[in-house]
Amino acid sequence: MTIKVHGSPVSTASMRVFACLHEKGVPFEFVPVNLAVGEHKSEAFLSLNPFGQVPALQDGDLTLFESRAITNYIAHVYADSGNQLICKDPKKMAICSVWMEVEAHQFDPASSKLTWELCLKPLFGMTTDDAVVAEFEAKLGKVLDIYEARLSKSKYLGGDSFTLADLHHLPNMKYLMPSKAAQLFNSRPHVSAWAADILARPAWLKASGQ
Repeated sequence: MTIKVHGSPVSTASMRVFACLHEKGVPFEFVPVNLAVGEHKSEAFLSLNPFGQVPALQDGDLTLFESRAITNYIAHVYADSGNQLICKDPKKMAICSVWMEVEAHQFDPASSKLTWELCLKPLFGMTTDDAVVAEFEAKLGKVLDIYEARLSKSKYLGGDSFTLADLHHLPNMKYLMPSKAAQLFNSRPHVSAWAADILARPAWLKASGQ
């Protein structure tokens, strides 16, 4: 039975799931959810995700929401397909899991706020708040200082190979790299090289419609 992904092509969380599926080479059906007209708050969608946020995944009788939980599921269930996104060695997987948590709790809050202010607000005809941008550029800069140190010792965040720890960063980076926030990445040599590497992955280019 084909996996169904209910989501939106502009949603960073949806892109995270698309990227994982393309990395694994797993076919899926995309079911578009029109956020502009509030389809994500409809009774039908709330039956898939009671929080009313995209994406939601259906795989047979299994329904999942929360993009990182979905990518974990895909990476484990389809571990032998496509590109390996998890580590079989428990200690290596533990390190990978640390950086997955860092992305979710350190990188994502600041980068998501900047994505909203610098990229999505102008898209919706809203005014960017420069004070908020300055605040969150400083916060993201501190996170990327730690990334710079990590990536000076390791090609990828989770180790020597590309994993979910890296993949989870891609959607917000897609929005930020064409914006003024790109200097936060480009001014740090190891972060800049890592960003260029992962943003050029064929699965990501396919997932993000490039």
